[in-house]
Amino acid sequence: MHDIPYTFEVGPEVCSSMTAVCSAVRRLCPSWPLGVQILSAANQSALAVALASGLDFIRAEGFVFSHVADEGLLNACAGELLRYRRHIGAEHIQIFTDIKKKHSAHALTSDVSIAETAQAAKFFLSDGVIVTGTATGAQADPKELRDVTQSVQIPVLIGSGVTHSNVEHFLPAGAMIIGSHFKKDGHWANDVDEERVKKFMEKVYKLRE
Repeated sequence: MHDIPYTFEVGPEVCSSMTAVCSAVRRLCPSWPLGVQILSAANQSALAVALASGLDFIRAEGFVFSHVADEGLLNACAGELLRYRRHIGAEHIQIFTDIKKKHSAHALTSDVSIAETAQAAKFFLSDGVIVTGTATGAQADPKELRDVTQSVQIPVLIGSGVTHSNVEHFLPAGAMIIGSHFKKDGHWANDVDEERVKKFMEKVYKLRE
């Protein structure tokens, strides 16, 4: 997220640097499920990096239904992306896809509910869908999580806004992507705050007892 403002084209320097970083993380965590996202909507590049680095999944933007993002019009890419995955021999790498994604206007698809969007993503062979709030660090709507979970039989992830104070509302999710809350002062650009992570995980363990 430090490479702002985003563009829809990423250069070879981005892929090479991300491959170096992801490979280093894989060496440190050889058995953990690991994934990568490259902004903005550089989904094919993310697949290539994941394959080269030995990662397990990517987070993809704009999988189904076009929408207007901060950086411009983001078109659906499911067909092209999945064919590329097969072409490079990366079908073992899962693709988790944002639906009604943050930092975007959805007036173009205002007549399509988030549950219907999730169903379309499943029909187009998404491995899992991601529900977010309106912006980085903004809480997702627990009702949207319930609606999506009830509408599709694939993993549903929460992609923004999970904190120590609201995590109990999102435990039904298949996974939670947490960034901002784990940083110092809860700001995405800061370093990780180990105490915040520890406090959060202690609460999760207690809730699951």
